[in-house]
Amino acid sequence: MPELAESRNPEVRVYRFTEPSRGWTLSVASHAVPGSQQLSLGGFRIAPVERTSAPGFTTDREAIALAMGMEEKIHWSRVIGVGGPLVLRDIKRIVGGKCVLAPSAGAHVGEPDDQAMLDFAISCFKEVERTAGFHITTGQDLGHGLMHDGRTQSLQYLNERFRGSVVADTSLPTGEGNYQLLLGMMRGAGLSVDRAAIGIIGAGNIGMQILRRLREDHPTVRVIVCEARESRCAELEEMGVRTWAPQAKEDFLCQPIDALVVNAAGGTLDRRAVELCAANERLRIVCGSENLVMPEAGLELALRRAEKVYAPTELGGMMGYLTAAEEYLSRVEGVPFDVHTLLEAAKRLETAGYETTARMIANGLEESFEDAVTAVYAR
Repeated sequence: MPELAESRNPEVRVYRFTEPSRGWTLSVASHAVPGSQQLSLGGFRIAPVERTSAPGFTTDREAIALAMGMEEKIHWSRVIGVGGPLVLRDIKRIVGGKCVLAPSAGAHVGEPDDQAMLDFAISCFKEVERTAGFHITTGQDLGHGLMHDGRTQSLQYLNERFRGSVVADTSLPTGEGNYQLLLGMMRGAGLSVDRAAIGIIGAGNIGMQILRRLREDHPTVRVIVCEARESRCAELEEMGVRTWAPQAKEDFLCQPIDALVVNAAGGTLDRRAVELCAANERLRIVCGSENLVMPEAGLELALRRAEKVYAPTELGGMMGYLTAAEEYLSRVEGVPFDVHTLLEAAKRLETAGYETTARMIANGLEESFEDAVTAVYAR
């Protein structure tokens, strides 16, 4: 996997399990050192068909790439000093990880075999902890929802049977972190949010949180959305938000917008999308929290050469992992978990976005966002 050569920490181990009768495959990727008792953070992804059918998909590759992204999020939270009180106390023992399961037909959440599939995953998580000597913490990711019984949420089912599974809605702090970073970057670029046009790709829980915050705080902002689900598009149109379907993404990226926020299922900033962003004369800011957002290396440089400030989505998405970690540590120590501490912590991303963007522009965008934010906080 050549991407590991570019990783900040290429020491990723994978623990792979296969269910012999149904063929389910689960990969647990982690930067944790065996026997270290480190805390391996990363959501549990039940890969939907659009991921399992993607070229080159394996649970190993998906888990490794996502674990690398999670390690990046942890790195940036250390650099900037973002987190709840328990996470900031224990930040040195937290590492990136990810769990990815490829179910068979009939075993996705909401289908008849979903309980058996989740029981299989739980047994695998416990086996990794027993034999590898580190702690798995998983939370919200793709593929979760209401189970086939019509009563139980998949995360709640996991939480009741495996203490490393957390149930907090990480989309709320993640959306808040996205929002604060966007505000800071626009301030650093000298852009007024009130007079801006902002494009959002992906209007799931996170995208909708950003949209709501923008409309609440800046009633005159113009927001447009690219979204796959027809029902969500209809909801947005009723709210007065113009929408585009994914097949019209190229037209969407040509619209006169000042900032682009990407929060879809993965691969949004492919080569063609980056070319269109680079050619969009008005566009200045690109950010978001989408996992595996750039399928090719080097595309960030193309944005910078076109005078666009791009913040890595690993940085924009850090509040989700911080929420899961804070809930887990609160549960272990028997103290109340308060998600509002994470919403307050997210405000630090506004300052980071402002200072980093202002530095990049002052230096003619010679530095990447990663280098600039490191330089700012090294002071």
